[in-house]
Amino acid sequence: MRHVLMAAGGGIALGLVTSTQLAAPLFAQETGQSTVYEQLDLFGDIFERIRAQYVEEVEPTDLIEAAINGMLTSLDPHSSYLSSEDATAMRVQTRGEFGGLGIEVTQEEGWVKVVSPMDGTPADAAGVEAGDFITAVDGESVLGLTLDEAVELMRGPVGSEIVITLVREGQDEPFDVSIIRDTIRLTAVRSRTEGETVVLRVTTFSDQTFPNLQEGLAEQIEAAGGIDNVNGVVLDLRNNPGGLLNQAVYVADAFLDEGEIVSTRGRDPADGDRYYAQDGDLIDGLPIVVLINGGSASASEIVAGALQDHRRAIVVGEQSFGKGSVQTVMPLQGDAAMRLTTARYYTPSGRSIQALGISPDIVVHQPRPDPVDPDAEEEETLPFRSEADLRGALTNESLSDDEMQTLEEERDRAEAAAQLREEDYQLAYAIDILKGLSALGPQVERPAVVRSEAEDQAAVVDQ
Repeated sequence: MRHVLMAAGGGIALGLVTSTQLAAPLFAQETGQSTVYEQLDLFGDIFERIRAQYVEEVEPTDLIEAAINGMLTSLDPHSSYLSSEDATAMRVQTRGEFGGLGIEVTQEEGWVKVVSPMDGTPADAAGVEAGDFITAVDGESVLGLTLDEAVELMRGPVGSEIVITLVREGQDEPFDVSIIRDTIRLTAVRSRTEGETVVLRVTTFSDQTFPNLQEGLAEQIEAAGGIDNVNGVVLDLRNNPGGLLNQAVYVADAFLDEGEIVSTRGRDPADGDRYYAQDGDLIDGLPIVVLINGGSASASEIVAGALQDHRRAIVVGEQSFGKGSVQTVMPLQGDAAMRLTTARYYTPSGRSIQALGISPDIVVHQPRPDPVDPDAEEEETLPFRSEADLRGALTNESLSDDEMQTLEEERDRAEAAAQLREEDYQLAYAIDILKGLSALGPQVERPAVVRSEAEDQAAVVDQ
């Protein structure tokens, strides 16, 4: 009986403690709700005063939309309200065709920053570079505008001219760039062969990306006479601003047989997702070099990070942009939508690259072209003379005609490689890596990914 009483007494005491602990959160919740209702009353009061007393008549729907957009843009640079027109334009853009300048932009400390110009677009042709800051549009400053407002300034009919003012690192003064707006038709993946290397230039991650990559890769392998005649693949993700998450997963999966590709983690751990590779490698384990730079963002970083963590590829170039967040587009009434940051993504090793970016295994900077001085006199260079050019030089009769033809072809390939170094140093460097791996033979293991101590610590914290 005594034991029963003690148990009963303990139960009563526990009930008292539980009641006390529950009362405080309930009180705090009521207080919090009261504060929210007071703030909503304040919003309604301000809204009515603006509508009744502002110097000019304003459209109530415009005020509401501006308030909603302000609420979203205060969270981070990538959350925003999309009017019905903007939502329609975004859906068109993911299909790979839209009107505009051809630049992906973000906002940094009030200024509009170019994430990357897209290949073959008016902005690309005009010389806009990743990392440029747009300070004015047609003479009107963008400082103080939201990102959507700045983008709205840059919109206009196809064929019309726009002048944007740029600030660029290394340039002492801002300068103007004139661009003619055009319809942007993006080819998601361009494929070609340089020597024995297949180069896959991925410009964006739209609905077309993986089908384009798969088709282009197959065409290049067939043209080379089979996979045995290819020494590797360069996956060029430079100035790729990202796009659809599922396309990034497909592209990484194309070169992985197994393992995690990327994970997303939101505020609620239960809402996280993990994406895994399926069996099958489109190039049967041939080496890969991934090219990145400061214009490689979002989905590009997912692919580069996955291939790097699995030691499936060597990442070459410059530090990537560092956009490690996931945006979910949520439909709203009236065909509008909101883009809300709902998660961060993590590479297979558990690294969050938000604001850090992907660090290349081999850092290679792209040299800036030297400005041409039209008044400078071109130096006269003497022609190169070899032994064969000397009068009376002995001939070499040790090679057959076929061997001589092979030698000439090798020289032509070497000359083409030298020309490529002048045109695109980073790409030439990537191709040279694959040549070196091919020359060493199949017994050479893929090089291990070398990480800094700071990155290792970051990975531990993120996990």
